[in-house]
Amino acid sequence: MIGKGGIVYSEFKKQYDGIMDWFSRDSEDGMMSKKVVGQKAVQATSPRHWIGLIAVYLSIPVLLFVCGGDFGWWQAWIYSLLIVAAGVGGRILAERRHPGLSAERQNIESIQEAKAWDKVLAPLMALSVGFPLVIVAGLDHRFGWSPVFPLWLIVLGIFLIALGYAFSVWAFVENRFFSSVVRIQTDRGHAVCDSGPYRIVRHPGYAGNILPLPGIVLALSSLWTLIPAVVALVIAVIRTALEDRTLQEELPGYQEYARRVRYRLFPGIY
Repeated sequence: MIGKGGIVYSEFKKQYDGIMDWFSRDSEDGMMSKKVVGQKAVQATSPRHWIGLIAVYLSIPVLLFVCGGDFGWWQAWIYSLLIVAAGVGGRILAERRHPGLSAERQNIESIQEAKAWDKVLAPLMALSVGFPLVIVAGLDHRFGWSPVFPLWLIVLGIFLIALGYAFSVWAFVENRFFSSVVRIQTDRGHAVCDSGPYRIVRHPGYAGNILPLPGIVLALSSLWTLIPAVVALVIAVIRTALEDRTLQEELPGYQEYARRVRYRLFPGIY
């Protein structure tokens, strides 16, 4: 829909770059390098990036509390702490292990090289797994559309959120080439990443984004949040399938890896 390198796409990317940087995770090409990467990969991340990143993650709980109208909502406080800790803390851990990774993820040239379909799916996924859920959950809490769930369901939801974010951060820290978009990074000397969470499933970053979806529904006692959660799930599964097909066709060694690690997202399911 938007040409490669087009002005409109560039401006759109600037607006949503901070969001995509975490939630799209997102596009984990399942790769690691066998050699030292070039200078482009180790450029420093600017203070402006960190300020923007923190602002994005703070805006999510702020939106939740504004829509909910209740600053005494303890479940919302726990969710807010989890998402900020995972988003900002996970980024710091990854940057310490792979200096320059955040800067590389924002490189406009790399983003313009993304698959055409991912230029649509990447921002859709980035938005779908965050803002629509907290808006609906907050309004549900304010107007009492859903009954308050039993405590054990709320605790289960919090556990799913924490587990999902932890799994996704693990994948991000493990994979040096955890790109924000789907592309084969031949310019950076890629090889298949089969360590850490990649020994369990082929797309652990996506799996880590999906687990919190039902978790948010339960933790925030919002049946209506199932609607944006299902939409986000569909987008994530479609993107997983397209990315996995791309990797099997274009990344050397990935087909053998796929034979060893059979499941894309969840062992025994998919």
